[in-house]
Amino acid sequence: MQSDRESPQFVQTSLAGAISLGLEPGRFMPKVRCTCLNLLLTYAGGCRASCSYCGLAHNRQTDKSNTFIRVRWPTYPLEEISERVRGGSHPFKRVCVSMITRDHAVEDACTIIRQVRKSAGLPVSGLLAPTVMEGRNDLEKIRSAGADRVGIAVDAATEGLFARHRGAGVGGPHRWDLFWAYLEKSVEVFGLYNAGVHLIAGLGETEEQLVHAISRAYRIGALTHLFSFFPEGGSLLQNHPQPPLGTYRRIQLARYLINEGIADSDRIRYSPAGQIIDFGLDIEPFIRTGEAFMTSGCPDREGQVACNRPFGNERASEPMRNYPYRPGPEDIERILPQIWDGVR
Repeated sequence: MQSDRESPQFVQTSLAGAISLGLEPGRFMPKVRCTCLNLLLTYAGGCRASCSYCGLAHNRQTDKSNTFIRVRWPTYPLEEISERVRGGSHPFKRVCVSMITRDHAVEDACTIIRQVRKSAGLPVSGLLAPTVMEGRNDLEKIRSAGADRVGIAVDAATEGLFARHRGAGVGGPHRWDLFWAYLEKSVEVFGLYNAGVHLIAGLGETEEQLVHAISRAYRIGALTHLFSFFPEGGSLLQNHPQPPLGTYRRIQLARYLINEGIADSDRIRYSPAGQIIDFGLDIEPFIRTGEAFMTSGCPDREGQVACNRPFGNERASEPMRNYPYRPGPEDIERILPQIWDGVR
């Protein structure tokens, strides 16, 4: 029996989104705004998957509604959110509707995409759940509902890590080949570089392996949206460490150079341990712009990143990993010595 607080009538939104809509109390640090309204499908039974790092995993040992991607995701009626974005007094430049691994997720996502597209008048992305989708037809449905971009959360950089953290290793339903196949189909349906792959640094991969995954996506015609692992309380990886900051900075820079077509991954050189030791070009000008270290995600209508996920990868008291704004001169001076930190 369906709960009376399930999608599509209800959705969850990030705490940052709720604060921006005036639904929750709170304020942001100077220079920080939430420019993408993230909406997450919600069901009484939760997600069917059991990904080792995820706050939505059905085997999580704490309240599954507590946090996801580090922050709280309160539930609201879709109609109330639609009314609040209809007025236009908000900072949003894009809406992202995220599916979870449940039956009817495609149909419910389409319903929500249609409603927020109509009420907000903003571009809408869909974060897809390939395991519950039925081929190209479902992608066409999502595009027809009004989404202009989609994302596929592959997350793990290698097939072995994917199986360990998302598939057989945790009794999960996901398959590596299926996710990459859907990324290819998404490029066919939505167009070149209108599909994105989510990748998480810090699940046990080497820098070289993660760069190869970024390059694979780019050669397919998809851009990488990069995340830094953060341990979710109650998840199987709740005690797993974050990747070293130097590692993350090098991967951020590699992602930027590849996604912008500035450098090919074949030019990057690695140590025997798989650490980046040479990018094959002078990197300082690209460090100085700061753009490589900003949150990577879907853009607004002007081509600037809209999905900036403030503090989705770190606490406000910690060093900024994904800057939700362009880093200034003082930020760059902090970043510069971090680039080669930890290289052996």
